[in-house]
Amino acid sequence: MPQASHVNRQILLASRPVGAPRPENFSLVENPVPEPGPGQMLLRALWMSLDPYMRGRMSDAKSYSDPVPVGGVMTCGAVCRVEKSNLDGYQTGDLVMSYTAGWQDYSISNGAMVFKQDPNMAHPSQALGVLGMPGFTGYMGLLDIGQPKAGETVVVAAATGPVGAVVGQVAKLKGCRVVGIAGGREKCEYAVRELGFDACLDHKQDSLAQELEQACPNGIDVYFENVGGKVFDAVMPLLNPHARVPVCGLIAQYNATSLPEGPDRLPQLMRLLLSQRIRMQAFIIFDNYGPHYPEFLKVMTPWVRDGKVKVKEDVVEGLENAPEAFMGLLEGKNFGKLVVKIAD
Repeated sequence: MPQASHVNRQILLASRPVGAPRPENFSLVENPVPEPGPGQMLLRALWMSLDPYMRGRMSDAKSYSDPVPVGGVMTCGAVCRVEKSNLDGYQTGDLVMSYTAGWQDYSISNGAMVFKQDPNMAHPSQALGVLGMPGFTGYMGLLDIGQPKAGETVVVAAATGPVGAVVGQVAKLKGCRVVGIAGGREKCEYAVRELGFDACLDHKQDSLAQELEQACPNGIDVYFENVGGKVFDAVMPLLNPHARVPVCGLIAQYNATSLPEGPDRLPQLMRLLLSQRIRMQAFIIFDNYGPHYPEFLKVMTPWVRDGKVKVKEDVVEGLENAPEAFMGLLEGKNFGKLVVKIAD
């Protein structure tokens, strides 16, 4: 069903998943389009972002943000048009990026976490990826925590995803050797051929640890962590003294229902951090770096325009297909930034 002017389709959290999300954890409902009150505006979604952090919002475990309530609209960022406005500074027709829009056609906003976009931008969906939260995450995490220096080796997993692709390309612009880790031959070839990585390894191969050691003969100076699991196990022995490890995600563990099998690795990690004097720091992008967003856009926008940073999107058509696409995202089925086109 295409978007309509009188119906607000919403995708709700029907139940909390145990392990990987399943179709029955979501429900699609239809409600009247809401009316904005004083100091509010009505937003119509055009493009919607799907990101790994949303799996955490489906759980009621303690986290940095409140969970989506059962029966509540799934959360997301979306590129929207202003349909009606009772809010100073916004008028009908404005193109905006809203980080509170949710999985729905229409949403009410008071302007919080809403950013105006160029109304004539050629690719509005880029506000969800390379020019949005994922790109901002990769840029700030790498430069502020990773602090890459020319000649150093930077390793990043999920190398063709929206965060990893920015990390690797910015590291190359800073003069680093960049080694990516991705899922599958096609993604690895893309990282080297199109994104300019020096090497990219397939994490699906049992020989990952050995191949990573060969690809990093001088060890690893910066490892951008957004996956965890066996990838981090392969990285740990190669971390150099004074290495930096920005941590923005652990997608390999999001669907876990118990601790990983095998020996407790925590003592090994703690000893490594101490003996190698490693800086390992987690961050939540808008909590830690929100005021730097305009600075990021000032730098990244011309890089994208001039082709210094390349972009790949995985586009899904239709709001109703968001749950299936999201489940695939958690299994690594997407290739590039996953976005849902809701309307023209």
